[in-house]
Amino acid sequence: MRLNTDNRALATVCVLAAVGLASAQDAVVKYMSSGYPAYETLLFRCVGSVPVIVFMLWRTGSWSIATPLLPRVLFRGLILAAAYLAFVLSIAAMPIANVVAIYFTMPFFVAGLAGPMLHERVRLHRWMAIIAGFMGVLIMVRPGMGVFEPASLLALGSAFGYAVGQMLGRPLSQQISPIVIATWQNIVYASMAALTGILFNTVDFGTFHHPSLIFLSRPWVWPGPFDATLLLGHGILAACAMILFINAYRLAETNFVAPFEYSAMIWAVFYGLILFGDFPDAFTWIGAAIVVIAGIMMIFRDRTLDRSVR
Repeated sequence: MRLNTDNRALATVCVLAAVGLASAQDAVVKYMSSGYPAYETLLFRCVGSVPVIVFMLWRTGSWSIATPLLPRVLFRGLILAAAYLAFVLSIAAMPIANVVAIYFTMPFFVAGLAGPMLHERVRLHRWMAIIAGFMGVLIMVRPGMGVFEPASLLALGSAFGYAVGQMLGRPLSQQISPIVIATWQNIVYASMAALTGILFNTVDFGTFHHPSLIFLSRPWVWPGPFDATLLLGHGILAACAMILFINAYRLAETNFVAPFEYSAMIWAVFYGLILFGDFPDAFTWIGAAIVVIAGIMMIFRDRTLDRSVR
């Protein structure tokens, strides 16, 4: 059966559902950050993702994950694993909405990296959007004003890492099945989690006081039934979100789908308020609005220019 690759309505449903599931996963991680180490939540995420990955491999009709491009796949997976770890460490110290707003600088990193990595011409409107986006970040993090949170640098580093991963993923996705890439990515995530756990359970680094470092270095804690269900469940959420994102971008053009990802801010504010009592302050709202507006305007300007050259 031939897949319909021009279905905007279904693409919208897929991307909105994907964002909702990914946001729920972030909320679970923040909840677990008060009692479990980051490497343990990541390892449980990887285990929870396995049934979904196995199902998708079964759907493709092939169980082989071998590829001649494995070194590139593993390198990309390592970058994304480091970016994900930075993201969850920042969540442990900051409200989810703040982290998500800073993460939305990722499209600007992609725009800036398109030149040196893909040899694409970076248009003027993209540079303007990049400048506006980072002005928004400066408003949110307020360096030098006595309220700067170092974990915001982790969130920014995470956005940069995901941008690099996306750049590396574009040529790979044209040559390798997405589920093969996702399977190796899950293996890399699990390997990083295991190695990090071994490191912090065998080497004494002393006592840390910052929430992000506490979350990173805390000893392994065996979860009870409820927490184990949450830990495994957030892996299932992550895997399902990944599949929905892939389908969304397959069913409609990128410029149509991408703006819907900004709905993550709504979920971030919702989970932050309901579960953790966090509500963004005025600086966060203003900075986030600048980032989101700049990102959406960049996407739509790209779309207009792309149509004009056809």
